[in-house]
Amino acid sequence: MAKTEFKSESKRLLDLMINSIYTHKEIFLREIISNASDAIDKLYYISLTDTNVGLNKDDFKIRIDLDKESRTITITDNGIGMDADDLDNNLGTIANSGSFKFKQENDKAEDVDIIGQFGVGFYSAFMVSDEITVRSKKYGCDKAYQWVSSGADGYEITEIDKDDVGTQIILKIKEDTENEKYSEFLEKYKISALVSKYSDYIRYPIIMEMEHRKLREDSDPDAPEYDEVKEDEVLNSMVPIWQRNKKDVTDEEYNEFYKQKFFDFEPPARVFANSVEGLIASFKSLLFIPSKVPFNYYTKEYKKGLQLYSSGVLIMDNCSDLIPEHFAFVKGVVDSQDLSLNISREMLQHDRQLKSIASTLEKKIKNELSSWLKNDREGYEKFYANFGKQLKYGLVGDYGAHQDVVKDIVLFYSSTEKKLVTLKEYTERMPEDQKEIYFATGDSIDAIDKLPQTEYFRDKGREILYCAEEIDEFAFQSMSSYNDKQFKNIVNEDVEEENKDDNKDENKNDDTLKFIKDVLGDKVNEVVFSKKLKSHPVCLTAKGGVSFEMEKYMSLAQPEAMVKAQRVLEINAAHPAVNALIANITADKDKAEKYAKLLYNQAVIIAGLTVEDPSEYADLVCSLMN
Repeated sequence: MAKTEFKSESKRLLDLMINSIYTHKEIFLREIISNASDAIDKLYYISLTDTNVGLNKDDFKIRIDLDKESRTITITDNGIGMDADDLDNNLGTIANSGSFKFKQENDKAEDVDIIGQFGVGFYSAFMVSDEITVRSKKYGCDKAYQWVSSGADGYEITEIDKDDVGTQIILKIKEDTENEKYSEFLEKYKISALVSKYSDYIRYPIIMEMEHRKLREDSDPDAPEYDEVKEDEVLNSMVPIWQRNKKDVTDEEYNEFYKQKFFDFEPPARVFANSVEGLIASFKSLLFIPSKVPFNYYTKEYKKGLQLYSSGVLIMDNCSDLIPEHFAFVKGVVDSQDLSLNISREMLQHDRQLKSIASTLEKKIKNELSSWLKNDREGYEKFYANFGKQLKYGLVGDYGAHQDVVKDIVLFYSSTEKKLVTLKEYTERMPEDQKEIYFATGDSIDAIDKLPQTEYFRDKGREILYCAEEIDEFAFQSMSSYNDKQFKNIVNEDVEEENKDDNKDENKNDDTLKFIKDVLGDKVNEVVFSKKLKSHPVCLTAKGGVSFEMEKYMSLAQPEAMVKAQRVLEINAAHPAVNALIANITADKDKAEKYAKLLYNQAVIIAGLTVEDPSEYADLVCSLMN
C-alpha cells in the first residue's frame, strides 16, 4: 500500500501534539500503556459473553522490550487489536478515538474503564521517536496489518504475518542531542521508574525482562559466587491500596505506602480513606497528615496538592485545586473516573466535577480533624504545633469564606487555663456579664503575659487569649465575632472592662498630661491617665484601626507603606515613678522632661516596639543615674 498523507488539519495537530500539548516527554510511555490497557479492556469485555476468546482476566498482559543496539522500545499487548480500517481511522486521523466510540457503543460495560478518549495520546510517542511501527491483528480477523509513520509526512499500511491477536508498537528512539538525552528511555531502570510513577495501577501486569544477581547453589559460603540472571518481572502493583477494603489494609501498609510515595522517613500522624458516590462526581481518596513539618513547608518552593488519578492512571502529581490553602499540609491521592480531562491528559478542565470533589474533601478533612481534637487532644495538639498556623489561614483567606470550616478547630493559649483552648471552650466559660472575647498580641506567650494590660484583666478574673503569631489579629479582625461575642484586643484603647473609678488620684490634672505631650511631641497622639494599670507605671495603647502587631508586620512586609499605629501613652498616677515625674514638673522641669522621655521609651520596649534612638535612651538613663 502506498504512503498515505495525514489530512492537513491532522498535520497541524500532530505538530501541536509534539511541540506544545505535552510538557514532559516521558508522558509518551503512560499514553502507550494506557492505550494497551484500553485494548485489553475491550477484548476482556467481549470475553465475558464470547467463549471463543479463550482468555480470562489473568491471561491479559502488557510487555515492554528494550533494544539498545537498534534503539527501539517495543510495547506489546494481547488486547482486541486493529484491522486495516482501524489503523487508518484511529491512527491516520488524529483525535479520532476508537476507545471513545467503544465506550459510547457499550455504555453498560460497568467492569471496563476506558482511559483513552481523545485519540491523541498515541502521537506523544513522536516526541521521542523518529519512526513508529504498529503491528496488529484484530480479534475475529484472519489478516494482520502494519502501520508505519515517521511523523507529519504520512503513514503506510501493509499486510503482514502475525499469529497472535493484539498489538505491538515499536518506537525507534531519536538520537541524543546537546539538550535532549533520548537514550535514557532505553535504560530499564528509567522505564521501570516511569511505569511506577504513571502506570503503577494499570489493572493488567506490565512485564519487562530484568537482570538480577542470583547466588549459585553450590558456591562456597565463605566466597559466594553469583550468576547474572534475566527474568521477567512485573513492574506495576496493579491494585491501588485505596481501592482495597479498609479492613483488609494494615496500618503498616498505609505507613509504608505513605513513606514511599511522599518521600518521608516517618509514618504519618493520621490516615483516612474515603469512598464517595456523588451525584456530580464519584471518587476514592487516601489522605495523610504528616507527623512533622516538611523542611520547605513555609517556603515558596513547597507545592501543595494531591496526586490525581483517573482510573488508576496518574494525571497530576500536585493538583492544588483539590486542597484549600488552610489544609495545604494534607498529602494523598484521589482517583476518579468522572473527571473531564483535556486532550493531553496532563491538565484538568476546571468544571463542576473537580469543584465537587474539592468541596467534599474539605468537609472530610474538617470532620477528621474535629474527631481528632475531640478524641485525642494530646495527639491533636502535637499536630497543631506543626500546622496550626496553616489552619488559621482559613479564617482570613478568600475573604473569610472558609471560617465556618476552621473556626472550631483552631486553638489559642489561655491566660487562665495555661494551655491551648478552642473558641468554643472560651465562650462556654465566659461570665454572663462579659460581653467580649479578650485577646492580646505579642512576640511570645511570655512577653504577652508580662504586658501591663494583661495584669489588669487577670486581676479581674478575665480569661485572655494570648496570640503570638502574626496571623492571629488578622484572623480575629476577619471573623469580627464568635457566637455573637465580639473580639477585643486589650492593648487597644476601647475596652469595656475599664473601671472609671480605678486609679483616682488628686495629682491627676490636665496640666500634667499637657506637659508630657509637649515633651514627647508627635511621638504620641495622646497622653491619658490609665484606668487599667496596676503595678506598672506606663503602657502604650494603640488607637484607631492599626494595632502594634500590625505595625510590626507591615514594617517587614511593606516598609515603604510606613503604616504606623496611633500611640496613646497611658500613665499610672498611683505609681511612685509617675508621682516623681509630677513632682518635678515644678521642682526640676529638666528632670521631669527626662522622666517623661524615659517612661515613654519603657512603654515602647514593653509593647515590643523598637526604641527610635537607643543611644539617646542609654544617655538618658545614665544622666538620671548621675
